[in-house]
Amino acid sequence: MSLTDLVARVAPLVVGRSRECELVVAALMADRHVLLEGPPGTGKSTLLRSVAGALGVGFVFVEGNAELTPARLVGAFDPSRVLDKGYVPEVFVDGPLVQAMRSGALLYVEEINRVPEETLNVLITVMSEGEVAVPRLGMVQAARGFGLVAAMNPFDAVGTARISGAVYDRVCRVAMSYQSADEERDIVVRAIKGVDGAPSVEWVTKAVQAVRATRQHQDLRIGSSVRGAIDASLVAASLAKVRSTSTSDSRVGLDAALVALSGRVRVREGSTRTSDEVIEEIWASTFAEGDAKKATAPAGAKA
Repeated sequence: MSLTDLVARVAPLVVGRSRECELVVAALMADRHVLLEGPPGTGKSTLLRSVAGALGVGFVFVEGNAELTPARLVGAFDPSRVLDKGYVPEVFVDGPLVQAMRSGALLYVEEINRVPEETLNVLITVMSEGEVAVPRLGMVQAARGFGLVAAMNPFDAVGTARISGAVYDRVCRVAMSYQSADEERDIVVRAIKGVDGAPSVEWVTKAVQAVRATRQHQDLRIGSSVRGAIDASLVAASLAKVRSTSTSDSRVGLDAALVALSGRVRVREGSTRTSDEVIEEIWASTFAEGDAKKATAPAGAKA
């Protein structure tokens, strides 16, 4: 399969990421390691999984967090079997890194900027040398096709740390920002397709507009990703059934938005308002604005 065909196969799987798809495929086919950097909900994981599937290679997932020690990443000898057989290769339990290296798979490290420095140092060695030294086991060489693909949120997100220059020097960085409003609408529509009682496209468009407004609101430090619009749409569909009404019921939409968004946004320090109050304001303003435009549109005009 040519690179062009490969990109054409992956691009439709991730809305609004054709350019990023090209960059990731090109980097991996050049045997480079890749770092996707951007806020949550911008399709980083979806893009990488889709690329791995199209390439036909394995995909080993690792959740980046403070508990990811070198031993958990690399693997360790099974203590009970060591007592019986000693430190022999067959009693070593591969961690995700060694598993990916042996099988020539992609090692996907999610939220790499939450990983402890000592664990990052192991990855740096692997990226540089294509091998890792394991005490009592020996040197593990990376099979052909192995690559590190990592994702990270912006540095100022809670629990994150700055990535060292040594990591950046060994990866190809692809920056990913939020998609356009139309693309985010298409993402939500695709996510709720087939759901009984799902909101209309017009409703989804307004919901996406409200979610995007949380990213610029003066009282919010962190806004919601498109996942907030997806959850608001799904909750609204279910809530409408519970209340024996429809998603066009304004209270259904607002309550669904509060459930879906209040935990995702972060109020700016010094603000006297709660996240619920800000969401209520944004939601009411967005849907009232849309209704007003529809009401004042000339006869025969599209709302």
